[in-house]
Amino acid sequence: MNKKIVGIAVLATAAAAGAAWYGTRPAPEARELVLYGNVDLRQVALAFPASERIAHVFAEEGQRVKAGAVLAQLDTRGLRLQLAQAQAQAQALQQALARLQSGTRPEEVAQARARTAAAQADAELARQQLARVLAVQQDSAGRAVSAQDADAAQARAKAAQAQLEQARQGQVLAQQGPRREDIAQAEAQLAAAQAAVALLQHQLEEATLKAPVDALVRARLMEAGDMASPQRPVYTLTIADPKWVRAYVRETDLGRIRPGMAAGIAIDSLPGKTLPGKVGYISSVAEFTPKTVQSEDLRTALVYEVRVLAEDKADVLRMGMPATVRIAFGQ
Repeated sequence: MNKKIVGIAVLATAAAAGAAWYGTRPAPEARELVLYGNVDLRQVALAFPASERIAHVFAEEGQRVKAGAVLAQLDTRGLRLQLAQAQAQAQALQQALARLQSGTRPEEVAQARARTAAAQADAELARQQLARVLAVQQDSAGRAVSAQDADAAQARAKAAQAQLEQARQGQVLAQQGPRREDIAQAEAQLAAAQAAVALLQHQLEEATLKAPVDALVRARLMEAGDMASPQRPVYTLTIADPKWVRAYVRETDLGRIRPGMAAGIAIDSLPGKTLPGKVGYISSVAEFTPKTVQSEDLRTALVYEVRVLAEDKADVLRMGMPATVRIAFGQ
């Protein structure tokens, strides 16, 4: 009886020691990290840069569009009229500059010379008349010609001489041609007009809303007849590539992952299947666990955002879709 009691005591002691050792031994390290997150994609909000009424809206929600595809069009009738007016003004200034650059025509120089010759003849005639009046006045001792007549003849001679000088200066200007300053001014005015034309042409191009990249139309927010403005997007586009799962990793697991590590992505709509992926971005700033994160840990724990890039050739991932990410260690 005593031997049985002793044996039972020995077995109990051994079992207790084994249990104590098993409880205090280090737990085996996990071979993979499981994260829970949501699929995320980049989006583009497209708006017209000008305030004008929308004439046409072409794309529908869910439609896939290629880069450069026309999505909407503004009413450009007023803009085209402004462009035609600016082009006409630029053409007029172009002709004015060409006239200045060509200089004075030979016919205009000959005309200036003829005016000078005529003025010179008038001045000579007025000088001769003044000489005769003064001679008669001197011979008659002022009785045949009054002082008033002599002053009038002298004034006509001075006026004729002034007109001759004016004609000579006009001939010199005609021979020299336009000033460099006038040509420079005309060139500047033409450049300003051409810039106005280019601006209106640019505004005319921006009146057509085009897709910047290959994308999926997520939302059509305005219709034909609505008044567009830079603050009101017409379309919201979703860029299909790249796609990633936005998840959050605890600080204790942060040192076990690195960019480029392979990962598997599972979604509820494809049970038993895993999409390939890799760790692309790891945040360097800690934050509190967002409310949208599916985690068994306390939501007040500090976590780091991780983006796991997905290879989704079949295009099964949708924005906001819950996903499970498994990252195997040792890869």
